Amino acid sequence: MSFQNSGSFPASLVPSQKRMTLRENYLTFDSGSGGGTFAQQYLPELYEAEVERYGNRTIGGFLRMVGAEMPMTSDQVIWSEQNRLHIAYKNCVGANAANNNANATVTIDLAGTSTTEGAVRVGQTILLADNATGLVTAKGLVQSLGDANVGSVAYTKNVLNIAVYGDVGATPLPSQLVGSVNMFVYGSDFGKGTIGMEGSIEPSFTQYQNSPLIIKDNFQINGSDTAQIGWVEVATEDGQSGYLWYLKAESETRLRFEDYLEMAMVEGKFMNPAGTTAANLVDYDFGGPGAQPAGGQEVKGTEGLFAAIEDRGNVYSGFAGAAAPGSGALGDFDEILKNLDKQGAIEENMLFLSRRSALDFDDMLAAVNGSYASTQAASYGLFENDGDMALNFGFSGFRRGSYDFYKTDWKYLNDASTRGLSKEIDGVMIPAGTTTVYDQMLGSNIRRPFLHVRYRASETEDRRMKSWITGSVGGAYTDTLDAMTVSFLSERCLVTQAANNFVLFKGA
Repeated sequence: MSFQNSGSFPASLVPSQKRMTLRENYLTFDSGSGGGTFAQQYLPELYEAEVERYGNRTIGGFLRMVGAEMPMTSDQVIWSEQNRLHIAYKNCVGANAANNNANATVTIDLAGTSTTEGAVRVGQTILLADNATGLVTAKGLVQSLGDANVGSVAYTKNVLNIAVYGDVGATPLPSQLVGSVNMFVYGSDFGKGTIGMEGSIEPSFTQYQNSPLIIKDNFQINGSDTAQIGWVEVATEDGQSGYLWYLKAESETRLRFEDYLEMAMVEGKFMNPAGTTAANLVDYDFGGPGAQPAGGQEVKGTEGLFAAIEDRGNVYSGFAGAAAPGSGALGDFDEILKNLDKQGAIEENMLFLSRRSALDFDDMLAAVNGSYASTQAASYGLFENDGDMALNFGFSGFRRGSYDFYKTDWKYLNDASTRGLSKEIDGVMIPAGTTTVYDQMLGSNIRRPFLHVRYRASETEDRRMKSWITGSVGGAYTDTLDAMTVSFLSERCLVTQAANNFVLFKGA
């Protein structure tokens, strides 16, 4: 007797007289719209563990390696940096002109400075160098000072009437020093029984400021989804592992926000340039309380690391770009060292590089190591001629001139979802030194790294990293919203001190 394919059995099923697993008598979950509608005898194998196909996805940790975090109570941080000790001027104008006991003049270019009065005094000795090559020089004694207007600006003591040292004849200044020259003061020269130096130089300093920005994010899940349990085994980027339910998304939101805390300090920029009128300020206008036009708040922005270096530091474009990678890059690197000599000359520096720049440095070091190609048994500098370290193509440290450098890849510059999208920034050089400052909260002098983060905090409020839960799900009963909202907030800014010692590598 055979069963008819009709009645209560679907056409795809043919019941068997014995309990046997046959192709015709069970439902398959992949048999289209007609199959798998009321039973699945065989479930698919389910991998509980999440596949980490992007490895460690976080890009944070850079500021933790090179800086520190300290609280502050104000909405602005101001610091002062010393100016140079010695007196020097660029782009001055030299001329041969007889004036009393002087036989030449030098007009100081004070445009762009914070003063309208020159700092050179009568009786001081100066050295002049041509602006084009710096190879032609002359020395002179300041005999008297004069005033000269530049356009509508009245300057004082900006004309130096000098007597040039040496047998100079009718033209004491050579043709190379007539026109644009650079100069600096190297001493003074007085006769017997004369009065002392007239006037004095008041030391000055330069002030800088930065403002914290408020960073926010949140994660939300409705009450119904929290009741549908589905465990996922994870190994999180912060070193924890185990099973997560709906808080898997909350964990990733937190990690993403922690990355934002660092990325904002690196990429931050002031919203409005200096001199912007109040009518053109950018205001918070995203809706909700405090939005425009009902008394909105100005969005100031903040000065991040890249902006600070571009404004006050050193920018080098196209490292090893003109020559093939290898020893050709050494010339570029030596130009950077020469510029460091003109700045603070800090001995130890850290290089945080993109993959391309890191390989350029490796090729450069390998090419200049004479015995590397033949014997592979010697190196120099921080390697201490260790043959085993010479075999490591990923150099971690080296010495050039009087400087030590430690380099590492910076994931932020390589990740395809961050700066890896752009070729603008190839790396950054950061000095490893510290500076002594007076801390108002501690009431004493402390040593701080050149790069550090300030966050808003007081005895009652700490805004370094806040998180809280609202809603009516997950133990929170604060409103009628049938959801759980986890909010994150931080208010912070980056202080980049002595930016003249930093180097930003940019693509050509």
